[in-house]
Amino acid sequence: MTQAFAGERILHAGSGRLEIVVNGIDDPAREAMLQQWAEEAAKTLLTASDRFPLPRVRAVVRETDSRDPSPVPWGQTLRRDGVAVLLYVRPDATLEQLRDDWTAVHEFSHLMHPYLGREGRWMAEGLASYYQNVLRARAGLMSPDEAWRRLDAGFGRGLGAPAGRPLSSAKGRGATMRIYWAGAAYWLHADLALRERGSSLDTVLSAYARCCLSDRSESTPLGFAQALDRIDGHGMFVRLYRKYAAATAFPDLAAAYRALGLSGNGTTLRFSQGDAAARLRTTIMRAR
Repeated sequence: MTQAFAGERILHAGSGRLEIVVNGIDDPAREAMLQQWAEEAAKTLLTASDRFPLPRVRAVVRETDSRDPSPVPWGQTLRRDGVAVLLYVRPDATLEQLRDDWTAVHEFSHLMHPYLGREGRWMAEGLASYYQNVLRARAGLMSPDEAWRRLDAGFGRGLGAPAGRPLSSAKGRGATMRIYWAGAAYWLHADLALRERGSSLDTVLSAYARCCLSDRSESTPLGFAQALDRIDGHGMFVRLYRKYAAATAFPDLAAAYRALGLSGNGTTLRFSQGDAAARLRTTIMRAR
């Protein structure tokens, strides 16, 4: 359900409430457009669950002048005094350009996990990087094939980053792509393992949100993996966590790509038409 007021929209799903506020816009038509865009991005979360992950979240949209040509030069999720999603957009960004940008869905995806600290940055940014593509495909903001291509491109950027410190302590500008995309590979591997057993990452994270997530939730990354294992009951999240956290290079995705029927040469991604692989790709990119 959506309620609209001047400069504000309030979305309800299950017991979750998400407020969208557009600040500093004098043009009512543009204000309404930015509210519509933010609402569309927020509602992509409902393709993974029947409720918003947190009881109450405030999303604030502001315009900003920036030399960054992106429609959304900056976004951030804050966890002080409740949770807030901040989205800064260019004054000339159109609705079409905003819909094609990944930033808003990435930031809303951060609502699906507790605060994980610096050591867990790779898990947090990885989860948001994985879901920024999956949720947008499910919501019809891009095609499923395009979502796989964008994931593949992200993995390519991570693979191209230099090896270095273990992922749990990696830092610096040179490590950013490895942090984000090795983290995304962690969640892809987890999702594939769950789906082999008839479950999914959506199912486990939705259960975690119901039992354990609040606007002040904090966890160590290992503690988060342990909590997910208590829900799933197979110990998979911790096993993957130990492997990934200690890794100094980008993970091997060959087995995952075989299961998904994906192959490529670094510039072109090819899709096999084998029944099992095609069905798996379709299922991941389909709303729960």
